[in-house]
Amino acid sequence: TLLSFFNLQDLNLLSLATASPVVRRNDTDQQALLQFKAKITGDQLKIMESWNSSIHFCQWPGVRCGRKRRRVTNLELGFLKLSGSLSPYIGNLSFLRELDLAGNSFYNQIPQEIGGLRRLEALDLTDNSISGEIPSNLSACSKLIIVDMTNNQLTGEIPSLLGLLSNLKVLGFFHNRLIGSIPPSLGNLSSLVKLGLQNNALSGTIPEAFGQLRNLSRFSISGNAISGIVPVAMFNLSNIRDFDIGVNKIQGTLRSDLEINMPHLEYFSVGENQISGQIPISIFNATYLNVLELNGNRFNGNVPSLEKLDKLSNLELSQNYLGHGREGDLHFLCSLVNNTSLEFLFISDNNFGGEFPECISNFSKTLSQLGIYNNKISGRIPEGIGNLINLELLVVFKNQLSGPIPFNIGRLQKLKLFLAYMNILSRTIPHSIGNLTELIKLDLNFNNLQGSIPSGLGELDVSQNRLSGLLPENLGSCVSLEKLFLEGNFFEGPIPSSLSSLRGLEALDLSDNNLSGGIPKFLVLFGALKYLNLSFNNFEGVVPSEGVFKNASTTFVEGNSKLCGGIPELHLSRCNSKTSENTSLKLKITIIVVILGVTLVFSIFLIIWFRKKTEQKPTTTHVENSLLQLPYQSILRATNGFSPQNLVGSGSFGSVYKGILEANGAVIAVKVFNLLNHRASRSFLVECEALKNIRHRNLVKVLTAISGIDYKGNDFKALVYEFMKNGSLEDWLHPSVGMNKPETMRNLNFFQRLNVAIDVAHALEYLHHRCETPIIHCDLKPSNVLLDGEMVGHISD
Repeated sequence: TLLSFFNLQDLNLLSLATASPVVRRNDTDQQALLQFKAKITGDQLKIMESWNSSIHFCQWPGVRCGRKRRRVTNLELGFLKLSGSLSPYIGNLSFLRELDLAGNSFYNQIPQEIGGLRRLEALDLTDNSISGEIPSNLSACSKLIIVDMTNNQLTGEIPSLLGLLSNLKVLGFFHNRLIGSIPPSLGNLSSLVKLGLQNNALSGTIPEAFGQLRNLSRFSISGNAISGIVPVAMFNLSNIRDFDIGVNKIQGTLRSDLEINMPHLEYFSVGENQISGQIPISIFNATYLNVLELNGNRFNGNVPSLEKLDKLSNLELSQNYLGHGREGDLHFLCSLVNNTSLEFLFISDNNFGGEFPECISNFSKTLSQLGIYNNKISGRIPEGIGNLINLELLVVFKNQLSGPIPFNIGRLQKLKLFLAYMNILSRTIPHSIGNLTELIKLDLNFNNLQGSIPSGLGELDVSQNRLSGLLPENLGSCVSLEKLFLEGNFFEGPIPSSLSSLRGLEALDLSDNNLSGGIPKFLVLFGALKYLNLSFNNFEGVVPSEGVFKNASTTFVEGNSKLCGGIPELHLSRCNSKTSENTSLKLKITIIVVILGVTLVFSIFLIIWFRKKTEQKPTTTHVENSLLQLPYQSILRATNGFSPQNLVGSGSFGSVYKGILEANGAVIAVKVFNLLNHRASRSFLVECEALKNIRHRNLVKVLTAISGIDYKGNDFKALVYEFMKNGSLEDWLHPSVGMNKPETMRNLNFFQRLNVAIDVAHALEYLHHRCETPIIHCDLKPSNVLLDGEMVGHISD
């Protein structure tokens, strides 16, 4: 490197000579700042407009100067919605002590010239889109105290020369794409307080030298591929507060008598590794411990007493080999009774046995999630479980629990998930469960429950029990219900008409009951229904042939001797003469419709053939065909419930979301109309009318239109478009803070700009001269020109 041949002064002179012409006095700083400004391509808050000659540069926003020399000492531009690349001229700010560009959208590489800032003490580039490698010549900035480049797109290895920064206290590179081993030289950073390397692709082992970092308070390497063992000396770093090595490939065997001397420890995670042996008793001397994660390893034996951990809020012991499958395994839980902070407790997927301890009733009211599933726990669910009034998740499935479900469970008004399947629970389902208005899923299948279903239940699996009586009418009020499993019980009577409101239902299983009556016609209208099992009941009458009934692989009706009709694959008997006459009439109508349809299609083909010389019609893709009929449920799931993270843009008439269809993985753009705006419905109709007769390679394709109601019964209208991978022309010409990928931030070259202009011209020529009714766009602007994966331009509305 240059440092081998030049001292720091020579390096500074070299950067001045190569970065810009030599300018005397503090004019150097002004010119460097103006060059920095020149690389800014996005400035939403108009910060850079004040960087002009009307005022001294020391008064420019974000710039601080020294009092005597009036040279720039601080550049504080964090979280100002700036975007652009970092100018190499920044290396000319030779008096700079702090460079803070955090929380912006800077991209491209870090200029090597930063290594010439020999007075620099703090470098904060967190939360940007900076790529490339970490400059190794940062080691020349010997006064650095803070180096934080968290949440960028840095690649390559961590330079070993950073071990020369003897004053460094904070080193943060997490949430990047770094590879290679952790340099042992970092163990020489005796002043280091915080080291964050999590969520990269680092490999190798934890350097032995890290046991020398006596001032280290926060240490995280989680989410990498680190292997080997933890240096024993690290367990004696007495200033450690956060110790996180989770989600790696770390091995080794721990002993119960291993000395862990971390008196200030608050967060300790070794989860999801390959560590075996017993849990060291000494870890429970850390009285400030808030989070303890040992899950996903190979720990065995007993869990020591937790009575000293009165500040513990999260205990995660799942997926180990803890316990011996006998009484006494769960005694450690009762040592948590005096804890007033516990929120999350998971001991699932172990070998714990013995009875469900009654002491659970005395747990803190702060407990939110309790998971003890997949063990060998027996006895009753304690009646006092109702004392845990803030419980949201109770998961006890795959155990040996017996007796009734406690009536007091109805007190858990915040309960969202109760999974108790595959136990030996008996008696009736307490009616108090019907009071749990926030309950999302109740799964009690494979137990020994009897009686009827309480009113007011939501999503629901109570299959393989002994429930009886009529199906509750109020099941129809659960309009968000997606799966309903009631098979293997003793229900009787007809399917209630109130279930017709469950239009989002994906799976319905009523098999192996004593249900009777006809098959409701409303099941044909359930567009989201992909699985229907009515087998082995007493249903009678005609089986429909439409909707879900068209597919014998998704509909099951065997074991109902009085059913007739349906598609031939169901192998049912023919219905009586009256039904046959109706069927014959329907058949005739169907034939006529088919003939008319064929004639229409043939006519369309002729028209296309005649117009082929003037314009070639794009081929309809498989994705388009599969999207012609999309139910509301598919759109909801594709956009993750219209999540803000999927929001692409919004306007007065609606919002556009990115979606991925579960059925075929197709990427779509969904424009959902805001029907609270009285003009939106009119806009929807106008767009449908205009778009149904136009198609051109440079117009965004409308794949389908949706008009119906959502789960709340409100009107819902949306248009589904082909998704444009490369965003809008606006994003390329004027990148915003939301653009965080370097590949989308590079400038368009001349030929790309010319091609996009030609694409737009082709689209306008088609709209103006080759549509049956000429169409004037009226709102042509860069944000309405979208670019596909091949950078072909498409005009949108």
